[in-house]
Amino acid sequence: MSTEPTSQFAKPRIDTRALLGLYDPADTTDWAPIRAAQLHAGSQLAFFLLAANVVGAALVTLILEHAAPLWAMACWGAVVAAVAVAVTFRRLAARHRSASSATLGDVRDTVLEGIALAAVWSVPPLAFGVAADTATALALWIVLSVLMTASAVAMAALPLATLSFLGILGAAIATMLFFVTGPVLAAAVMLFTALLMIGCFTRARALVVIRAGEIALAERDETVSLLLREAQDHSADWLWETDAARRIVRASPRFAHSVGLDPVSINGKSLLEILAGPTWEAGNFAAGLRTLAEHLKGRVGFRDVLLPVRVDDTERWFEIAANPRIDERGAFIGFRGVGSDVTEQRASADKINRMARFDTLTGLPNRLHINEALARAMADATKWSSRCAFMMIDLDRFKAVNDSLGHPIGDRLLGRVSERLAMLMSDNELIGRLGGDEFAVVVRDAGDTARVERLAQTIVDTLAKPYDLDQHTLYTGASVGVAYGPRDGATAEMLIRSADLALYRSKDQSGGMYHCYEPQLHVAAEERRVLEQALRKALTNNELDVHYQPVVDAATGSLKGFEALVRWTHPELGSISPAKFIPLAEDARLIAPIGEWVLRSACAEAATWPGETRIAVNVSPEQLHNPGFVAIVASALANSGLPASRLELEVTESVFMRDDTGAVKVLERILALGVRLSLDDFGTGYSSLGYLSRTKFSTIKIDRSFVIGASKKVPEAIAIIRAVVALAQSLGMATTAEGVETEDEHRLVQDLGCTKVQGYYFGRPLPVAEARSLAHRDRGDRAAA
Repeated sequence: MSTEPTSQFAKPRIDTRALLGLYDPADTTDWAPIRAAQLHAGSQLAFFLLAANVVGAALVTLILEHAAPLWAMACWGAVVAAVAVAVTFRRLAARHRSASSATLGDVRDTVLEGIALAAVWSVPPLAFGVAADTATALALWIVLSVLMTASAVAMAALPLATLSFLGILGAAIATMLFFVTGPVLAAAVMLFTALLMIGCFTRARALVVIRAGEIALAERDETVSLLLREAQDHSADWLWETDAARRIVRASPRFAHSVGLDPVSINGKSLLEILAGPTWEAGNFAAGLRTLAEHLKGRVGFRDVLLPVRVDDTERWFEIAANPRIDERGAFIGFRGVGSDVTEQRASADKINRMARFDTLTGLPNRLHINEALARAMADATKWSSRCAFMMIDLDRFKAVNDSLGHPIGDRLLGRVSERLAMLMSDNELIGRLGGDEFAVVVRDAGDTARVERLAQTIVDTLAKPYDLDQHTLYTGASVGVAYGPRDGATAEMLIRSADLALYRSKDQSGGMYHCYEPQLHVAAEERRVLEQALRKALTNNELDVHYQPVVDAATGSLKGFEALVRWTHPELGSISPAKFIPLAEDARLIAPIGEWVLRSACAEAATWPGETRIAVNVSPEQLHNPGFVAIVASALANSGLPASRLELEVTESVFMRDDTGAVKVLERILALGVRLSLDDFGTGYSSLGYLSRTKFSTIKIDRSFVIGASKKVPEAIAIIRAVVALAQSLGMATTAEGVETEDEHRLVQDLGCTKVQGYYFGRPLPVAEARSLAHRDRGDRAAA
């Protein structure tokens, strides 16, 4: 038995931050009713919490009657009562909110209640308890512990408020006992507080799990109700009879009511005329009526004939079934049948059919609909020896919009894109959304290839125009891949594959263009597949090794360190360029294990070098967005014995393009280890001074493209290098010019102020033995000097 339907309604993942009310997760769980349940549960014990505060205040006043002035305790008690009453009224007000939903702010605001209560209850231990005797302090501890327990019970449904209250008050009690009795009882208080907080959080989580389960069950019931309609109500059926001339005889009142006629006057009228209604005179019959006429003419039984009927200017749908009537002599005397009004069922079926074939966000045909249309277009093209076409469209820079502005803006942008695409379509084309930011166009008749390519270019140009959404001006382009059937694919699946390869070529060429399928694209894709399979085994088969390119001082030419560069030599395919396998490793999610291996190998090798010779290792964005990468760096340093100051990690600007701060936090922790950071390829991507101020880089690397431009006296390249050097100097950073291959280039970057250089002029990437020899030789030369 399949378990797929059950998995669709599995218990949703409970996000801790959402449980606390810190943010609204963008998953399929509806948190509004869950938050409402939290507020409702918090209000149920509001009076209990008020009583606990009042009783607690009275007990504390009795305990401190000799340790604090009466007027001070009276004022404090009044404040406690006022805060407790205010919190109680806020909790009771929650009952009057919507029973089915609550906002993120409603839950988040409850932290003010917890902080307020904690603040007033922290006064006795901090203001009076620290100067009291041991017995008074212990008594105060007992009363406040009971109050904390009662509050944890009453406020557990709102964990953010409860944890704030428990944490602040627990810290105040621990401080008091630390000064009065010493650290042991203070530690006991902190342990007690921690246990209360854990219990409170566990209870709050249980409440959310229960409510989330109820929501999941409700969604399941609604879906099942939509897809599995109840059996048709038989009381809606009606009987009908005709004579041999197809005239109504003995019409039932229910049948007459269904067609909007009088039960008496309907007898003797033609069944077809009654069902045809206003179309009878015009002769513009529905297909279902023609089918019914054929069955009546053939005098054979039939069933499930669907036809539209106009009743009181409203279109209804009838389902007709009948059998011929034969008299005792075997002669045909008419039909006896049954009819049903299936308008509602048909509307439900149409709705389900639309849900199955149309995208709910944009209203465009979805992947299923597009595949069906393409299959029909392919069949017609094959039948008539003609040609159809298929376009795949992928939006450029859409992910940046989603990450920076959120999914609601992204969804609205998709709606605007859909509107623009729909306006470009004629009766010959069908536009649909495949999913995400991917769209597709089926061109039924693609005999005019020039017209198809003009349409592809028009799509690119139209989607490149700016969009104004919520006071944001957004720019997103499009890449298009075009394939013609049956030339580029004998089946719909093959044609889609060809269009996808063409789209990949368009995106590979920086996007914002269209590309038509060419046979060599399939060859390249096959080569890529073979390379990926081989790359997955490269680490295990010891096919990778690390080469080291020297980095020297721009002024003296002395060796400063090496950059570790991975190389791949396959036993059958030979040496494979990093320009081929590095992007492939990133796409195939292999860059993390390869990068870790390079880091460990480079650290182990650099540990054998003399002096302060540094090693630079490139790190991918995927590695930096893994919080465990810091532990990997620390492990590589510890296992190799390499000082952290001799390791430099090179990162690119793309690391900072995501909206989250995960990579920045990882970099901060790496800096805390003592490792240096270098910003690679600065100026070639999304350069921003913001992350330079947030992250402490030791080096900025200038891309070879600027070095080449400067050597050709391109003013812009020279100006960029000078600006980067000035920026680095002002921030206390070094600058490394990459790709220096001639003495003139070396002299140029030296004159422009670069502190370090790297390139073939000073050395190609060297095998490990040669790099080690160079490191020792340079050390010896320095010693001799």
